[in-house]
Amino acid sequence: MDNKISSFRNLPTGERPQERLEDLGTSALSDRELLAMLIRSGTAQNDVLAISDQLIKKAGSLGGLLRWDASDFQSIKGIGKIKALQLSTNVEIAKRMMRSERNKEIILDEAQKVWKFLYPEVRTDSVEKVWVLCLDRKNKLIKAEPVTSGTATGSLVHPREVFRPAIRHGATAIILAHNHPSGDPTPSSADLRVTNKIFEASKAVDLEMHDHVIVGEPSNCPNGIGYYSFSESEMLG
Repeated sequence: MDNKISSFRNLPTGERPQERLEDLGTSALSDRELLAMLIRSGTAQNDVLAISDQLIKKAGSLGGLLRWDASDFQSIKGIGKIKALQLSTNVEIAKRMMRSERNKEIILDEAQKVWKFLYPEVRTDSVEKVWVLCLDRKNKLIKAEPVTSGTATGSLVHPREVFRPAIRHGATAIILAHNHPSGDPTPSSADLRVTNKIFEASKAVDLEMHDHVIVGEPSNCPNGIGYYSFSESEMLG
């Protein structure tokens, strides 16, 4: 073996993720150990666990890696082109698995359910994205469709962009939703104006607008729940 490459065998006994995996199962492994199982090998300067630590530190968390593509992975010393492509493929598989779980029959009759549904999708976004959740008379989700994607500081949406998918999919009601990349779901003055504009316009097209939910991070949310609901805050209409 090339003496510039460091593998699991070079790690001290008791620190080898593969042995811990075999003995204890995947749930016993830390984030860095799970990543190490994907990376497999390090360099003479950085073993596989050290590279895992670098990835998590640069991404901010294990979940932060969902925002990464191959070029991001390759920027880490010790990760070459092929390994970067493999890791970016794992990221895409994780995203598709999360999406498939959310494609089951879903009832969206509470803001918390809207947050739970959209959070896995938008938590990786670095810009604001506006979603229209098209519902039937029993609040069952017909279609969730992104309608605009803005800058890191804001995204404005016109009523016609909101109502077009709702009418196309035969919805009787909608929920508007968008993310705040900062993680703080507190509405801005622009959010207030757009919400009122779309709520008033919904009456003209005979669509019920049940809510506008801003999706954020629980850790950055003033009330710790991770979202702001215009309906629950009695700010709708």
